[in-house]
Amino acid sequence: MTNILIVDDDHHILNLVSIHLSKAGYQVLEAKDGTEALDILIHKPCDLAVVDVMMPFMDGFTLTKEIRKRYDIPVILLTAKNQIEDKEEGFQSGTDDYLVKPFEPKELLFRIEALLRRYHKKLDNSIVKLGNMTVNMHNYEVQIGERTILLPLKEFELLYFLTANPMQVFTRNQLIDHVWGMDFEGDERTVDVHIKRLRERFSTFSVDFHIKTVRGVGYLLEAKDR
Repeated sequence: MTNILIVDDDHHILNLVSIHLSKAGYQVLEAKDGTEALDILIHKPCDLAVVDVMMPFMDGFTLTKEIRKRYDIPVILLTAKNQIEDKEEGFQSGTDDYLVKPFEPKELLFRIEALLRRYHKKLDNSIVKLGNMTVNMHNYEVQIGERTILLPLKEFELLYFLTANPMQVFTRNQLIDHVWGMDFEGDERTVDVHIKRLRERFSTFSVDFHIKTVRGVGYLLEAKDR
């Protein structure tokens, strides 16, 4: 079940939002201030936070900054103000969306659903698994079993692209467009050099793939049968 954290010192807002989100099928966790919210996040993973701006002890901007430092979840700020300066401060603090009170509970639901769709899609696209290997675009790490490998940026991006598209043949020009960009001024030999380095780096590991040369065309990442 999706966990939504609601942070507001107004008891009526907490109840209103909690009722509507619970009816929509979400598990709701409530906090009356920022300190309580951070304590909840330590003990209970949450998928999204709805945070009021005006709260005692720790305002919503500060709480959003703390959430952004520690967790990778979307945040919606609630405020009674509609000033451009407040919106600017909200987005600078790291919020993903902004909703002005009073608001329709249905609008909050729509915004939550949209953020969760975007966020989960981003997660799905950013982590690629192939056999015993995980390629993680969030931290630019490659995990093989218990080993963590850090690659030079372009080698990582090339491996990520090939791993995300296994068993597909790509020409050198296609790989240059996807990894280096269309404005790249080098030549096709750059791809060959990076492929050679990747092969050498992974030659000492037991991995479930190999990068195959397709003569006259380019390369593909071939998954091994286990």
